Amino acid sequence: MPSGTYSFHDPHDGTALGEERFSCAPGPIGWRYTGSGIDLTLDARGRPLRLEALAGGWRVRGGATVVDGGAGVVWLRSAADPTLDVPATEAEAKAAGFTGRSPAFLIATATLLNLAPGGSARLRLIALTEPVLAAHTVDQSWTLAAVETHDGLIVERYEVDDLATGERAIVHLSGDVVLAAPGIELEALDTPPNRRITTAG
Repeated sequence: MPSGTYSFHDPHDGTALGEERFSCAPGPIGWRYTGSGIDLTLDARGRPLRLEALAGGWRVRGGATVVDGGAGVVWLRSAADPTLDVPATEAEAKAAGFTGRSPAFLIATATLLNLAPGGSARLRLIALTEPVLAAHTVDQSWTLAAVETHDGLIVERYEVDDLATGERAIVHLSGDVVLAAPGIELEALDTPPNRRITTAG
């Protein structure tokens, strides 16, 4: 069960933005990642079975659903402190999953797409932006550009394009660990990465 620490920084000026202590592992229904402010479980097909995110005094709970006959997600945003008189808001959207600061979301998207080397796909995600976990849709293109071996680890290099801005991010994954991505640095890894779950067709 891989565990360790990621640190976050502004990819433009290097400002430190905090860190996330994490652990993750395959389980009987798919895969689960827990970290500082994030608990994400995927089903055997790589869909977000259950999500709970905490940041800035807010909590978002969500998961996969069906919207207008297609794949979608539903989520509830509420105050993290239940004693506060703040109304919760529920929403749903046609989207494949969620994204945000946590490396869990990059692993989840790669697992869901299950690309072959050289393959690519487009998808819509719900981005949870910090500090208040506001939700908005983003459209991305993912390409598995290369699969290489480094120091005994199989490393996948993805090109992730934001289809609204044209901005490209390079993401390196080894199993269920993010080795490198914009704004994310793997500070410590206590155990080797697992292979990600193989999604069903």
